[in-house]
Order: sequence, then structure tokens, then C-alpha cells
Amino acid sequence: MSNVEPMRELKELDVFRDLSACGQQMLECGMQLNQFHELQTIIHKDDSVAGAYVVVRGRLRVYSISPGGNEATLYFINPGEVCILALNCIFNNLHYPAWVQTEADTCVGVIPSLTYRTLFQTEPSIQNLTVHALSVLVFRLMEELEEIHQLNLNARLAKFILMRGEGSGQVQMTQSELAAHLGTTREVIAKLLRKMVAAKAVKTLRGSIVIEKPELLARLASASDTIG
Repeated sequence: MSNVEPMRELKELDVFRDLSACGQQMLECGMQLNQFHELQTIIHKDDSVAGAYVVVRGRLRVYSISPGGNEATLYFINPGEVCILALNCIFNNLHYPAWVQTEADTCVGVIPSLTYRTLFQTEPSIQNLTVHALSVLVFRLMEELEEIHQLNLNARLAKFILMRGEGSGQVQMTQSELAAHLGTTREVIAKLLRKMVAAKAVKTLRGSIVIEKPELLARLASASDTIG
């Protein structure tokens, strides 16, 4: 498949529009664009990474796996963002400390380690991208920890459905994928969703959830209400 369209999408991202002509040339010569049409784990824990991972389209999920085999999402990487854990690996010669999974229809650019380090030294936009990635990582991890400690699972599920369904009113995820994100089992998610369906807060379809009463989900997400 041609890389013309993904490269055009990449150039439309703010950070790369601000590169110097030399920086843009380095990027075009060195970057490898990878397109994924379905869920796929592209980095495993303790892998060596070859460079910086930049999301051009779609989303990456960074997650951990407990000794018992349960998954839990650490954070997501959105279009225009770079994986700070991969940057830490290439700057400090470390192995990746978690797992990374693509969503469907995701395009990821991999900038070779040497190229990224050179761009970091010479390009203010790459420096800003790196600092932004670090601040976003800290914020998202703290937000996730706060939710785990302060919200019950019902509230976390409602908040996640609202967040992911914003705009479209629909969440394209299976119950197993929701369970993996929230660090629980599919059976628990199915039970919570059945209660939400009975209350007409959502409607479940094969592989997706449709939001019907966002105001009810918002009350659930604030942990001020429950569905009995």
C-alpha cells in the first residue's frame, strides 16, 4: 500500500508543519509508516524499540498485564502524540515496560532513534512534542489512579463510555475490550451493561455500545447515582 496518503496526514499534524525544511527532509527519509486495519499488539513488554512512535491516525493503547493475566489500560496515545515510554527507551537504552496495542484503522510512524535524537537537538517543535508527551503521560496516569481509588467500576465504565462515545454517540468496542481497559472480566462488564440497558441508558449491539441517555450516564460517571 502506498505511503502517500499517510505521509500527507502526517504533514498536516501541527508539530511536523513547524519543522524546518531540513527537518522535514530528515523525517521523510527516515520515518517508516505502518498501517493496521485491526487490533494488533505491536510492542510487548521488554521489547527493544527501534525509534519514536507517532500516531498519525487512530489510537494506540498502552496497557499492563497482571501476574494473573488481567489487562489494565495505562493510557491512550492519540493522533499527533508520541509515545513517551518509547522515547525514554531510545534516550536511555531501556526495554519497553508495557504492551502497546493498535485500534482498528490506525497508522503509526516510527522515527528511527538516531533521527529523533537529532531532530530533538535541532527542532523546537520536536522538543515541545517531547515535553508535551511527558506532561500528558503524567496527567493521564494520575487521572487513571484517581479514578481507580475514587470511583466504583460502574462509574468508571459509564465515564469511559461517555468519553469514547463523545461526538458519535457510539463506542466501537467489545465487552472483552472494555474489560481489558478497566482491568476486570468480561462477565462483570456484561452484568453492568445489562443494568444500563435495562435503565435505557445504553443499547448494546454486536461489538458496540450506543448511548441513549447521556444524562443518566453522566450521573453514573460522577458516582452520585447507581443502577440497582
